[in-house]
Amino acid sequence: MRWGLASVLLFAVAALAQDLPAFTRVQPGATGSAYETARQLLGHLAEGNIEAAAALSNAPDTRADVLRFYRQTVGEDEFKRIFSSYLAPSNPLIAELAIGPRRLLLFRLGEANDHIAGQFYVEAGGRFLMDDVPGEERAQLRRLLDAARSGSLRLSD
Repeated sequence: MRWGLASVLLFAVAALAQDLPAFTRVQPGATGSAYETARQLLGHLAEGNIEAAAALSNAPDTRADVLRFYRQTVGEDEFKRIFSSYLAPSNPLIAELAIGPRRLLLFRLGEANDHIAGQFYVEAGGRFLMDDVPGEERAQLRRLLDAARSGSLRLSD
């Protein structure tokens, strides 16, 4: 009985993995990587500079409103602490995935029980911006984020 259930579960995981959208891996920092933009954005947020961070979004007014609301909710010191933690060695970038011009950066937050956090970026006009505009490719990247969190997406080589 045990082996039958295990086989069914393995089949289900394999079937789910096959339904994932096609993507490519990008070496963080290489040509075609959004990592430098992410580092800049997180640096601005760690300093509490919402306007500079929002300027790195493809929907800057919306991003600024979301960030202001979040800062108001958690307080300025906690806001800065949370975003500076993304730059800490204990919270490494573990993968950068691409679908077309869009990127998903995956961070393993060691300070939060190895939770996998994702940030979405899009290449526009020769540079990367945080992707705050919903669309099909972003939805596909969201599925990859969910798969990474559930363990059905293999992140190590």
